[in-house]
Amino acid sequence: MQTHVLFEHPLNEKMRTWLRIEFLLQQLTVRLPLGDHADALHFFRNAGELLDVFERGDIRTELLKELERQQRKLKAWVEVPGVDLSRIDSLRQQLKETSSMLMNAPRVGQLMREDRLIGLVRQRLSIPGGCCSFDLPTLHVWLHMPQAHRDAQVKIWLDSLAPLVHTLAMILDLIRHSAEFRKQTSLNGFYQDNGEDADLLRLQLELAAQLYPQISGHKSRFAIRFLPLDSENGVVPERLDFELACC
Repeated sequence: MQTHVLFEHPLNEKMRTWLRIEFLLQQLTVRLPLGDHADALHFFRNAGELLDVFERGDIRTELLKELERQQRKLKAWVEVPGVDLSRIDSLRQQLKETSSMLMNAPRVGQLMREDRLIGLVRQRLSIPGGCCSFDLPTLHVWLHMPQAHRDAQVKIWLDSLAPLVHTLAMILDLIRHSAEFRKQTSLNGFYQDNGEDADLLRLQLELAAQLYPQISGHKSRFAIRFLPLDSENGVVPERLDFELACC
């Protein structure tokens, strides 16, 4: 049984966007294969939200900038005594290959944005019950197609996102592993510290505490207030131990 809960909080806009994209990409695949209306609507709703996020900024440019930043950070590590140079070289090569792949890929989400079925469903999602059979006969027919037909179509859509998925996974993995968890203690449910130009806070809290963190701040400074899950009867201990990583 899980005894700890991991919370992640972005400290800048790019990280906020990337965590949302990661969440939506995960949601796209949890109900595959699309066997019925509920599975399909779960997929199309998350696909639509993903396209909404893509349209708010230039995702590819931000990811390419981050790949360059990670390259510079790894280059600085080369000078550190005792560092695993072969590991550093391997990561730098992976970053170069990932950058080249992303630069040569089509615009992020373009294929899905131009897909007629995704567009039709996306238009109806904001209407309560707007995706039933008489509103969306196209989807109704599609759901009666052979499973193999739907699986092939979904694969085309997901394959079009592969460069993004690979790049984002690599970047987030490097950021998450850039700092170790350290034991911290809050007093009367409050803790604050300097972010040291961090992008992401990762916080581990015992599930038994029945608390959750309310985090505010940015890359140079942040504050955490711990609140009880039961707002009326819950208690916040005077001293609370938790683990924190500033990545």
